[in-house]
Amino acid sequence: MNNPVPFEGLAIGGKRTASSDGKTTTVYNPATGAPIAEVAAATADDVDRAVCIAHERFSAGRWKEMRSRERGQLLQRIANLVRERAETLAQIESQNGGKPISAARGEIASVANTFEYYAGAVNKFFGQTIPVNANGTSLTFREPLGVCALIVPWNFPLVISAWKIAPALAMGNTVVLKPASVTPLSALALADLALEAGLPEGVLNVVPGAGSSVGSTLVTHPLVRKISFTGSTAVGTQVMKQAADGIKRVSLELGGKSANIVFADADLDTCVESSIFAVYDNAGQDCCSRSRIFVERPIYDEFVERFTARAKTLKVGDPADEATEMGPLITPQQRENVLGYIRSGDEEGATRLCGGEVPTDGPLARGNFLTPAVYVDVRTDMRIMREEIFGPVVCIMPFDGEDEAIRLANDTPYGLSGSLWTRDIGRALRVARAIETGMLSINSSSSVHIEAPFGGVKQSGIGREQGMVALEHYSEYKSVFIAND
Repeated sequence: MNNPVPFEGLAIGGKRTASSDGKTTTVYNPATGAPIAEVAAATADDVDRAVCIAHERFSAGRWKEMRSRERGQLLQRIANLVRERAETLAQIESQNGGKPISAARGEIASVANTFEYYAGAVNKFFGQTIPVNANGTSLTFREPLGVCALIVPWNFPLVISAWKIAPALAMGNTVVLKPASVTPLSALALADLALEAGLPEGVLNVVPGAGSSVGSTLVTHPLVRKISFTGSTAVGTQVMKQAADGIKRVSLELGGKSANIVFADADLDTCVESSIFAVYDNAGQDCCSRSRIFVERPIYDEFVERFTARAKTLKVGDPADEATEMGPLITPQQRENVLGYIRSGDEEGATRLCGGEVPTDGPLARGNFLTPAVYVDVRTDMRIMREEIFGPVVCIMPFDGEDEAIRLANDTPYGLSGSLWTRDIGRALRVARAIETGMLSINSSSSVHIEAPFGGVKQSGIGREQGMVALEHYSEYKSVFIAND
């Protein structure tokens, strides 16, 4: 007889509960296809209850009127607990999301760092005193918004949750978080840790469920004052339209098709290795994935040879294995979506140098695995060059000179992230300023630094996560004028 998998309830008002209709969603390990949990599937009624409780906690005043230093101390306790339970959380993230355990540990460390950063930042975020004229002075205050609806994707479930939760709580808001229905486990675990740290009941609520019901109800709920959504551009467009009727504040972190520009004077040893993980980290399921590589023609052949050789040796395997470098895709459907792009690339005439194969024997055959693919002989009008694939697929194309590199990089409706490689700092800064993107790394593939703003331009979104600017997105200015007489 099969052992039953654990049940995970909704986190509403400080309690774990079943959904109002008793329905659940089975959560699977993408590396094995085995069920790992039954999770309560929130209904519209459950969402309404969570929002109403969050609104009551906000209106009661205890949380929003708490001294910022005290809220910071509470956030620090959450950070400390995340560090204490880091291995447990990493195992959850690895098993639920298919991440190599080494990568999952790094993500949990980032979660703790995020809460710690906002623990220290919140009491350093002030209003202003403005002498407006001889008759008086204006004071500005930063006030919390109210209930914040936070909707996060499945590719980095806990990291992105922390990016949103920590600044929202720091400013005195209350939160209803909707994790992706396929990866809800780490967010529910975080809700438990927050209560253990002393967060008042009902300040943080977690409602897993389908986007069509839970997400839509959250976005349109009249008591929700702020929506922060991370996901696809198509869904983000719908979120923005739905939020417009309620004149709600909206932050959107959406899709990407980032460019990686390699000039002839680049340090190829460092560049190739970094570029591999800029594409294949998290099996390519990353909005910042540098899936378009543009290489200056004099070194194009050498780069392609070295990159392809490394892609062929990338260890794809069991996420629990410490040596694994790339795990599975999140679901069978996601793998099928990526295979559709691979078929398209083949049919449109691109040359596939390696990868794009489904393991058919051994333990990998049970999971959603796919070998890393490399394409050359690509054109800018091909689907694999224009659309976000969200899988382990890269296109490599030559260029001649700065102007062409900039034109190719900007030939996309997206503008999230990117990289460029050169030893010429003057050229690096010229090109960086010319590329239409919210973030860009020079001689690096890293986009994420908790101290710096994270977000995109064009169809990659509006608003910013991380850094001090995130506190602005979770607060409102109030101006008070004081007359001198």
